[in-house]
Amino acid sequence: MTSRPYRRRRDVTVVSLLLLVLAVVLGPTPSSAAGNDWWLPTARPTPDSQINVTGEPFTGTDAKGEVRGFVDAHDHLFANEGFGGRLICGKTFSEAGIADALKDCPEHYPDGSLAVFDFITKGGDGRHDPVGWPTFKDWPAHDSLTHQQNYYAWVERAWRGGQRVLVNDLVTNGVICSVYFFKDRSCDEMTSIRLQAKLTYDLQAYVDKMYGGPGKGWFRIVTDSAQAREVVKQGKLAVILGVETSEPFGCKQILDIPQCDKKDIDAGLDELYALGVRSMFLCHKFDNALCGVRFDSGGLGTAINVGQFLSTGTFWKTEKCTGPQHDNPIGSAAAPGAEAKLPAGVSVPSYDSDAQCNTRGLTDLGEYAVRGMMKRKMMLEIDHMSVKAVGRALDIFEADSYPGVISSHSWMDLNWTDRVYGLGGFIAQYMHGSEGFVAEANRTKALRDKYDVGYGYGTDMNGVGGWPGPRGTDAPNKVTYPFRSVDGGSLIDRQTTGERTWDLNTDGAAHYGLVPDWIEDIRLVGGQSVVNDLFRGAESYLDTWGATERHQAGVNLADGASTTASSTEWNPFTSYASSRAVDGTRDTRWASDWSDDQWLRIDLGSTHRVGRVTLDWERAYGKSYRIELSTDGVTWRTVWSTTTGDGGLDTARFTGTPARYVRITGTERGTKWGYSLYEVGVHSD
Repeated sequence: MTSRPYRRRRDVTVVSLLLLVLAVVLGPTPSSAAGNDWWLPTARPTPDSQINVTGEPFTGTDAKGEVRGFVDAHDHLFANEGFGGRLICGKTFSEAGIADALKDCPEHYPDGSLAVFDFITKGGDGRHDPVGWPTFKDWPAHDSLTHQQNYYAWVERAWRGGQRVLVNDLVTNGVICSVYFFKDRSCDEMTSIRLQAKLTYDLQAYVDKMYGGPGKGWFRIVTDSAQAREVVKQGKLAVILGVETSEPFGCKQILDIPQCDKKDIDAGLDELYALGVRSMFLCHKFDNALCGVRFDSGGLGTAINVGQFLSTGTFWKTEKCTGPQHDNPIGSAAAPGAEAKLPAGVSVPSYDSDAQCNTRGLTDLGEYAVRGMMKRKMMLEIDHMSVKAVGRALDIFEADSYPGVISSHSWMDLNWTDRVYGLGGFIAQYMHGSEGFVAEANRTKALRDKYDVGYGYGTDMNGVGGWPGPRGTDAPNKVTYPFRSVDGGSLIDRQTTGERTWDLNTDGAAHYGLVPDWIEDIRLVGGQSVVNDLFRGAESYLDTWGATERHQAGVNLADGASTTASSTEWNPFTSYASSRAVDGTRDTRWASDWSDDQWLRIDLGSTHRVGRVTLDWERAYGKSYRIELSTDGVTWRTVWSTTTGDGGLDTARFTGTPARYVRITGTERGTKWGYSLYEVGVHSD
C-alpha cells in the first residue's frame, strides 16, 4: 500500500518529461511563443481588428548607428474631434471597443442622405451604407473623406510593417466648423487642439494597458529626438505632436486687422510646447494675421476662398510671381454649396492666369512667431504657406543657420527643395498613388543624393485629401499577398477587420493599415531604391529634429557697435541714424540720402573672424552692393558682392577673414529712395 503513491509520482514525472520534450520538438521556441512575444499584447480587446502581420518587428540600429524605418510626417489621428466633432465619423479607439469606435455619425443613418460633407467632397448624392463594424460595406474607402481611417489597430499594422516615426498633427478649422451643419462642441480651435493632445496621451495609455502597464506598449509619445531614437531602437513607434490649424493662438485677421498680439503668440507657443508639440504650421487654408497661404485649386479652391471671405472679410489677392516658385492656381470652378453662404451681392472674384502668387507673405507678427519657434527649438512646417511667406521664413532660417524646416505633404513648390535640404530640413511627399509617388520621388532624387538624406511620406489620413485608388487586379506588378516587409522579418497578408478583408489592388489605400501594402506597391512600381530612401526616412527626420534642438544662435558681433555712414536721411519726427541698424530691433532703421553711392560702416571694437553678414532691408533696398572688411579702417577688401539684390533678408557667406571694420557699400539702389536697413548682423561663422 505504501508503494502506490511513489509509483504514481514516478508515472507523472515520466509523462511530464515526455510532454516537455514534445513541446520543445513540436512547439515554438520560448522567444516566439505566444504570450512571450514583446510585440503582441497580452490583453487585446475582444472583438477587435486583425493585424495580419507575423514575425518580430526589427529593433536596434544599423551598422552606422542609424535608426531604420519609415516616417509618416503628416497624419491626423484625432481629426474626428476637430471641426465641431461631426465632420469625420468614427474614433481612433474607444474603451467601449471597436463597435463603438467604428460607427458612423448619427446623421448618416439610415442611408447617408444627410452625409453633406461626403457629398461635397466625393460627389454623387452622399448615400452610403453607414454600418461600420462588423460589415464595413462602404467605408473606410480611399475616396471617402468623412470616415475614420486611423483606428489604432490599423496604425499598429503600419508599425508592424516597418514604420517607426509618426507625426500626429492636431487639426481643426473654426470656419469650417461654424458653417458645417452638424456639430456637437465648440468651434474654438485651441480647445480642440488641447482635446486632441489629451486623447493622444490617452491612446498611449490604452495601448500600454494591453501590454501590461505604463511604458510597455508600442505607441510612444516623444518630446525630444533622443527619446525618439531610443524608442525606434527598441523597435517601437515614436509619435511626435504637431499642429495644423488656420488660426493658431487666435491669430486671425479681419479686414487686414490682426486679432492677436505678441503676448498671445508667446502664450500660445508656450502652451503648445508644454503639451508636447514640437512642429507646427503658422497658416492653413486661410490667410491669417501671421502669413498668407498657398491657394487651393478648382472647386475646392473656390469653396476655401469663400471660407477665406467669411473668416477674414477679404478674398485672396494675387500678383505676378517674381521667381520660379508660384502658388497653386485658384481656378474658376464653381462651388454652389459654398458660394450660397456669401452675402447677397458678393461673389468670388476672377483671377488672372499669369498672377499665381499670393500678395500676402509673412507678416511682422508672423516673423515674431517664426523667431519664437526658433527660441523654443520647434520645427516650422512650410507647406500651406504662400511663396512670399516661405521665402521670408527661409531667409530668416538661413541668416541664423537654423535647420528646423519641414515640408511634410507635397504642399510646397519643389523649387524650394534645394534650400530646405541646404538648411538641414526634411521633406516628405503626400501619399500619392504609386506611379505618381515614384515620379515625384525621382524628380528630387538627385538632391537627396547630394545631401545624403532619406525621404518620407505624409499620409494625411483623416485630412480630407483623398488617397491612392486601386490599380486593379490586371495591373502590371500588382501586390501579391502575402509579402515580406522591407527588412524581410515580417510576413504581411491582406488586412481583415470584422467581416471585411481589404486588398490594395482592388480597394486602394482605404485606411492606415494598408500603408505597408502601399509601400510594397511602390517597390514593385518604382524599384527598391525609392523604398530604400523611404527606409532612411526616420533617421533623416530625427537628424533634422536633433540639429534643431542643438542649434545655438550665433553671436552678433555688430550688436550695439559703433557706426558711421556716408549720409542719413533727415526726418523731423524720427531718427534714421546709422546706429539704428545695430540696435537689435526691427522697429528702427538706418536710411541714407536718395542717391546710389552710399555706405554704412560698423566698428566691431576689436579684430574678429568674420564669415557671415546678414542685411535686413526695408523697402528701400540695394540692388548692387558689396561687403568690405578692414583691420585698420583704411585698407579695405571686398569679400562679397551682388548686382541682383531684391530686398528682404540677405545672407552673405564668405571665407572667414580677420576684421575690425565692416562696410556695406551701395552702388545701385533698388528703388527711387535711398538705402534703408532695419538690422545688420555680423557673425564669425
